[in-house]
Amino acid sequence: MEITSLHEELADSVRAFVRKEINPYVEKWEADQIFPAHDLFKKMGDADLLGIKYDEQYGGLGLDLTYAVVATEAMGESRCGGVPLAVGVQTDMCTPALANFGSAELKEQFLKPAIAGESVGCIGVSEPGAGSDVASLRTTAVRDGDDYVINGTKMWITNGMQADWCCLLANTSDGPVHKNKSLIVVPMDTPGIERTKIAKMGMHSSDTAQLFFDDVRVPGRNLIGEEGMGFIYQMKQFQEERLWGAAWNLGTTDRLVTETITYLRDRKAFGQSLLDNQVIHYRLAELRTEIEALRALTYRAAADYVSGEDATRLASMAKLKSGRLMREVTDACVQFWGGMGFANESQVSQFYRDGRLSSIGGGADEVMLSIIAKLEGTLPTRTR
Repeated sequence: MEITSLHEELADSVRAFVRKEINPYVEKWEADQIFPAHDLFKKMGDADLLGIKYDEQYGGLGLDLTYAVVATEAMGESRCGGVPLAVGVQTDMCTPALANFGSAELKEQFLKPAIAGESVGCIGVSEPGAGSDVASLRTTAVRDGDDYVINGTKMWITNGMQADWCCLLANTSDGPVHKNKSLIVVPMDTPGIERTKIAKMGMHSSDTAQLFFDDVRVPGRNLIGEEGMGFIYQMKQFQEERLWGAAWNLGTTDRLVTETITYLRDRKAFGQSLLDNQVIHYRLAELRTEIEALRALTYRAAADYVSGEDATRLASMAKLKSGRLMREVTDACVQFWGGMGFANESQVSQFYRDGRLSSIGGGADEVMLSIIAKLEGTLPTRTR
């Protein structure tokens, strides 16, 4: 993946936006355990930051995924994880299938306002009994005349309390579990929907909800693509989500190491800078090397995706590596910062909490390992 001057200009624009419109308000949004998504997304839409990889016909910039990856990496400038996560849901989790497979009418009605920041979206896949095991979800969407009638529960829904619409994965038939699912756009003001906020150990500024659907009726035209293709569409959508996660972790860990170096250079103990201790500066050198290796992996996966190759293997590797590296970097930084690292207000403490989700959300580490093993041909025969 070649970084051009346009990539660099886009990254600079994102970092400038984050410094002006996000970072000054992080402390308040974290305390409130929610941020004003509609207000912030409208500003991002006005700055052309929500549709980087989407068609200009619907308000996007018409650039390829590599630009979105660079922009996401630049979101690592954010002083919290919750707001970037909510943005990532809008740009890379609830909209890719709509953009790739939705009808022109659906894109005009839902994608265009999402790109403009005039509406907030969420993705409804996980359930209380079906998180990483997507095939086991139980929410149903049954045809009744020209409508679908939806019943079920969705769990861990980022943006769920503020969303205007949901890209919902539901069972639309009784067929095989990989062929009976469909993606449907559900307006969140439809009668029969209830929302309950979920408290979390991190990502406090990002609202997370449990959604309840009780005889929720939506038009059949809200189906994305073909009925029964939802599982396939969602698996493709996951690739962009996982590349988003790798890119955001990349930008965030890189910044945390830089800030830790600055802190340790100025912090004195036993008559010298803490950074002068070989065990510390060697460890930081090792972590920076791991970050650069992740950058190469993520960029290669993005380049393969853009060229039309199947990026599942590399995207899964990047997602796995990035989640584990986030944990490794934040744990080391907390240790090096000492008592200050354990304080809530420190950045390393913030991302020790926020970053832990990286190995769970969007497919747990164990799921990534299973995907990689399957593609490597190393799974036991009975589980293939």
